[in-house]
Formats: sequence, C-alpha cells, structure tokens
Amino acid sequence: MKPPAPKPESEPALKTESELVPASRGGLRLAVSLAFGAAPVACVLFSVLSLATGLLTVVTAWLTKSVLDNLGSEAGMSALLAPGVGLVAVGTAAALLPHVCRYLSAEVNRRTALRADARLFAKAAGFPGLSRFEDPKFLDRLQLARQGGGHVPAQVLTAALGLARSAITVTGFLGSLLVLNPVLTVLVAAAGVPTLCAEIALARRRAGVAWHVGPRERREWFYGTLLADADAAKEVRLFAIGDFLRNRMLTERRSANAARRAMDRREVAVQSGLGLLASLITGGSLLWAVLAASRGQMSAGDVTLLVAAIAGTQSAFATLAREAATASESLLIFSHYRYVLDAPPDLVLALKPRPLPVLNRGIELRDVWFRYSEQHPWVLKGVNLTIPQGSSIGLVGLNGAGKTTLVKLLCRFYDPTRGAILWDGVDLREVDPVELRDRITAVFQDFVQYDLTAAENIALGDLGALDDEEQIVSAARRAGAHDTLEALPKGYQTPLTRMFFMEADKDDPESGVLLSGGQSQRLALARAFLRGTRDLMILDEPSARLDAEAEYEIHTSITRHRRGRTSVLISHRMGSLRHADVIVVLSDGRIVEHGDHAGLLAIGGEYARLFAIQAAGYLPDEPDAVGPCEGTALTEVSP
Repeated sequence: MKPPAPKPESEPALKTESELVPASRGGLRLAVSLAFGAAPVACVLFSVLSLATGLLTVVTAWLTKSVLDNLGSEAGMSALLAPGVGLVAVGTAAALLPHVCRYLSAEVNRRTALRADARLFAKAAGFPGLSRFEDPKFLDRLQLARQGGGHVPAQVLTAALGLARSAITVTGFLGSLLVLNPVLTVLVAAAGVPTLCAEIALARRRAGVAWHVGPRERREWFYGTLLADADAAKEVRLFAIGDFLRNRMLTERRSANAARRAMDRREVAVQSGLGLLASLITGGSLLWAVLAASRGQMSAGDVTLLVAAIAGTQSAFATLAREAATASESLLIFSHYRYVLDAPPDLVLALKPRPLPVLNRGIELRDVWFRYSEQHPWVLKGVNLTIPQGSSIGLVGLNGAGKTTLVKLLCRFYDPTRGAILWDGVDLREVDPVELRDRITAVFQDFVQYDLTAAENIALGDLGALDDEEQIVSAARRAGAHDTLEALPKGYQTPLTRMFFMEADKDDPESGVLLSGGQSQRLALARAFLRGTRDLMILDEPSARLDAEAEYEIHTSITRHRRGRTSVLISHRMGSLRHADVIVVLSDGRIVEHGDHAGLLAIGGEYARLFAIQAAGYLPDEPDAVGPCEGTALTEVSP
C-alpha cells in the first residue's frame, strides 16, 4: 500500500533575526486590543495623560522664555503674572502626572496580563489532540509565550504611548527651534534620525540574541535544577556526577554570557558614538546662541528656549529611540504568544459532528496505519482489530511495539494516518473528541498526581463528584487506597504536596504529605474507577509501581470492576493478562498473534516465548528451567 499524502506541516520555529522581524507584524494591533479590552477606562485615561506629559516640557520652555523676556519690561507684574501662574500649574501637573500614570500603567498591566493568560491557556487547553504537546519546538514556543505573553501587551501599549509622547515633544521643540534658527533645526533633526535607527536595529539584534541563547539558558536551568533536586540527589551522589552537571551548567552559562557580552559591547560602541554626536551639536549650538546674544540678535528668553529646545529634542529623540526599541523588542517576544494563538487545531474536527452512539457492538480498527510525522517511521502498520462490547482485550508486546500509540488513537489524541477506527460503525473522526472522551476512563502509564488534596485528586476523574464524598471513598476503596488516605493527617482533605506550605508550617504534616509511587498509582486507579460507568476502560500498566501483593489485589479489583464492560489492558506482566477474553500480541507495529492465554501458550509463538522468559524467574534454579514451550505446561505459572 502507498503511504498517505503528506500532511501540511505547521509553521517551523523561528531561528534567525530576519525571520523574527516579519513575525512581529500585526502584534501591535493584538496587544493594544488586549489592553483596551481588559481595562478600557484605565487605558483611555493612561493614554490621555501620557500624551499630555509630552507637551509639558515644551510649554514649560515657552513660559520660561516669556518670564525672562518680560523681566524689567514696562508691563511689570501684569506681564509676569500669567506665565508665572502657568509655570506653577505646569510644574504641579509635571509632579502629579507621573504618579497617576504609574498607577494606571500598573492597573492596565494587571488586567491585561489576566486577560492575555486566560486566552493563552484557553488556547492551549483547547487543542483536541496531543501532537502540539509532543512537539519540542511548539513546547519551546509555548514556554516563551507563557513568559512574555502576560506582561508584554501592556509593555507594548506603554511603549507605543511613549513613542507618541516623545513624538509630540520632538515636534513641539523642533517647531520652537524653527522659529529661532531653521538651519539649526535641520541639524538637530538630522542628528536624531541615526539615533532612532540605531536603537531599533539594536533592539532587533537583542531579540535575536535572546532567541539564540534561550535554549542554552534553559539547559543551564535544567542542570542547576538537577543539582538542587531531591529526587535526583541520590543518583547525583552515588554516581558522583555533581561536578559533571555543574560543569555542563557553567558551560551553558559562559556561552550565553559571551553572546550577551558581545551584544553589550556593540551597544556601548554605537551609543557612545551617538552620544558624542549629540554633544557636539549641543555645544556648537550653545556657542552660536551665546555669540548671537552678545550681538543683541537674541534675547535671554530666546537663548533659554533654544538651549531647552535642543536638550529637550535630543532627550525626546533618545526616549523615542528607546521606546521604539522597547516596542520592537516586545513585539518580537510577543510573536511567540501570537504563534500559539494562531496555531490551527492539531486534529481535523468535523464541522457537524455526528452523535456518538452508546457502545453496543464494539470498536473496530480497520487497516490502521500511523506515524507521528513524515520524518518518523511507521508505528502501526495495517492493524485490524475488533474489540467486542463487553469484552476485555489484553495488549502485549516489547517496548516500541505500538501499544501505547494504539491507546492514543482510541482516545483520539491522534487520528490514524491511514485507515479508520469505528465506534459501533461511526468513524471517530466524525465525532466530537470531547464527547468521545466522556465515554472513556483510563489509567495511563505516565499518570499524574496533582498538587491538590487527596479527595480532589480522585474527583478530577469526574468533577460532578467533587462534593460527593461517598463516591470518592467508594472509588478509593476499590483501588485499595482508602486505608492510606483515611490515615492521613486530614484524611481525604490532606494536600498531597509540600509545594505550598509556609515556612512556619514546614514541620506540620497537615500542611501536606507526599505519597509513595505505589500509593500514587492507587490514587490514579481510584480516579479511573470514579468514571466506572463509561463505555470503555483503558488500563496502561496500571500496576507497574505496585508490589506483588498489591498487584494481585488491584488486578482482582480491576477484573471484578471491568466484568461485562469493554476494556483494554496493557501490561508487561503476562500474569495480569491471562484472564483477558482476547490477548493481542503486537510486534513492530503489527498484530502477530491473538487468542486467549491457553491458546497462545499452546501455539508456542511470541506470547509463549515472552511468558516463558518471565516465568523462568519463578521456577526452581535448574539448568533446564527455561526451555521451549510445549503445550500448556506453563499455564499454571503466574509471574
């Protein structure tokens, strides 16, 4: 069979500075809309007051000129009163407005961060499949979006207002200079343009450096975490790998520091040159003004205005450049946030999903082929399998045979690359994944223990039972976890974490308890049992962390619980699968054997070989204890 046509690939992660620049386009509109949508009144007030501050220095310079020019004039106090009152008013506004703007900026930032994070995590939670979360490039983007998405929109708005404010100041002062000396106006304006362009270029380069050193800094963090992690402490000391990890960490730090140091040196060189140019223009202008005043061509007020205008223009140009650089850098960082928001669904969803029928006949995998991408090998190759309603199916195979991938397809975390999975004849691609998963309960091999209370950890299996203590306790009993949970300091209300305790509570067991691996697995089983009325139960290595006695108890409970229900059980321990109605053996992505326990032992194939290997550990230590499988000789040996 020919492989299916290639699927369209998602946008690759940005890698170069030139790629980062176009990716930031459109970010300003999104950032501003987020800010105004989150805090419209605060944004309007912040915008108006921020822009008003751009005029204050220009107005102050003109009022000062008026005062100086009218000193000693025949008009006397009447000519000085208005500009003097104006200076007092402007000075008062200049003293108050920064504090008001700072408060408004903080409020806009808080509300915008809340709105931005809500949208980001709604998007992340809304991906129906798993491919995004098993893609390292996308996870890198998501991490960067989390780091910058919340506060960057407010930064972009502040920078945009800073640009407008500086532009107002520059326009006002250049207009003032134009009245005094047109040639000088051109010189001052021309000197500001290189500053603006250089700062924007530096901002883009800084963003590029941050992008390139980001992986190194994350690796540095990883090595540092291992050195300080309690779970890793045993192996770090036993294998004496502390120096190795520390050297790796320091190597990554030195590489990142070298890149940032080179960037800092470039900034020093560029900004020093620009500062020298600004000082030459300021000095030359001041000398010209002094000479003009000595010849009576300029008044004291004119000289004051000129000096203020030149200094104000250069300061405003520098601020304009910094705000432009900040806005440019923020938008480049914000591109990661936009990338996540713009990412299409990782599954093709039906426009009009078909209702999912109650499982009456069973589930059929029809010629299912699957691979994770065009670059990956085939994981499943033409799998045909029927899971009759009410039956139990055991999946056996070596690591990498495709067992867990098959489970992912049953839950529709992925769609088959080719072929179909039918639920009572309905293709899973035609139904809503949310409705499908509401019909399934599962314990995954990589189950999660949440940093919540014991009761909440179980209730997450069915939030409708969050306040139903009877259901929670019943599920815990079936999973063999009740006695453990009841004996905790606060019983089922005990937090199963030490993450949130205060320093004063560090010695108080009621502030949190950590369970063992086996106890956590029982908790995961209880979570699955809480959803016990679902059409399909999936158990992927549900007893991997349990001792022999606990494993026997759990499998007895599982067998009792799944009787008459459709279930799929994956285990490397053959004894836990022997009571399944049908055992399916996967090898290299294909079904190579299927049948019941006794029948598979009788044919002496792959299942019998694997069973014999495990059974050898329970047989007497004799030279011929492990031999070829003959008939059902091993059926009474239960590893």
